[in-house]
Amino acid sequence: MKIKRQKTAKKTLTFYKYNFGLRQPYQVLLDGTFCQAALRNKIQIKEQLPKYLMGEVQLCTTRCVLKELESLGKELYGAKLIAQRFQVRSCSHFKDPVSGSACLLSLTADNNPHHYFIATQDQELSTKLKKRAGVPLMFIIQNTIVLDKPSPKSLAHVQTAQTSQLVPVHQKKNIEHLKEEQGVAKDSERRGKKRKRVTGPNPLSCMKKKKQIARPPTAPAPEQSKRKRKRKRNKPAGTD
Repeated sequence: MKIKRQKTAKKTLTFYKYNFGLRQPYQVLLDGTFCQAALRNKIQIKEQLPKYLMGEVQLCTTRCVLKELESLGKELYGAKLIAQRFQVRSCSHFKDPVSGSACLLSLTADNNPHHYFIATQDQELSTKLKKRAGVPLMFIIQNTIVLDKPSPKSLAHVQTAQTSQLVPVHQKKNIEHLKEEQGVAKDSERRGKKRKRVTGPNPLSCMKKKKQIARPPTAPAPEQSKRKRKRKRNKPAGTD
C-alpha cells in the first residue's frame, strides 16, 4: 500500500513539475489544523514528509497562523509548538493579522507564484484552493500524509494551454531539457540537416591521358587489277 501511495504521489508531483514549474526544495505551508492532526496521529512531519515527497522539503507557516493558534488557547498549544519549529513566511498582514486560511489564500493568489504546497485539514479552505490552478494540497487521512490529486481547475488549465498552444516559458524549458536528456534534440537536428558528402574530383578527370602512338599510315587496299591474269595455256603435245 505504501509503494502504491508513493507512486501516486510521484505521478502528481510530475504533473505539477512539468506544468507549473514546481521544484525542490518543495515549500510546504502548514496551518494549525494540519499540525493538530499530526499531533493527534503521532506523525513526525519533518521525518515523514520528505520521504513521502521523495525530495528536499522546506516546512513553513505564517505569523497569522501562529497568532490564530495562540488565540485558541490550551487546546491547540501542542499544535502551536509544532508550528513554531517551522520557517515563518512573510505576508502582508503583519500589522493586522487575519485568519490562517485567509492568509494562506493570499499567498497562493495569482497562480501561486511561489509554488507553495498547502497542508491543511480545513475543508472550506481546500475547496477554495481547488478553484485555483497549480496549488498542490496535502492532508492527513488514516494516520497517513496524502498528496491530493490535481484539481479539475489545474487539469483544465493545462488542457487549455495545450489546445491554444500557449505553453508557459518554464514548460518549454522543461521540454527542451527533457529532449536533451533523452537525446531527442540531437536526433532531430541530425534528421533536419542533410549530410554533405565529401566529394572529391571526378576520378575520370584525374586519369592520365594516354599517349597516342603514331601509327604508320595504312596502305590503301590494293585495287583489284583490272587485268586478268593470263592463264598459262597448256601447249598441246607434239608441238614445239
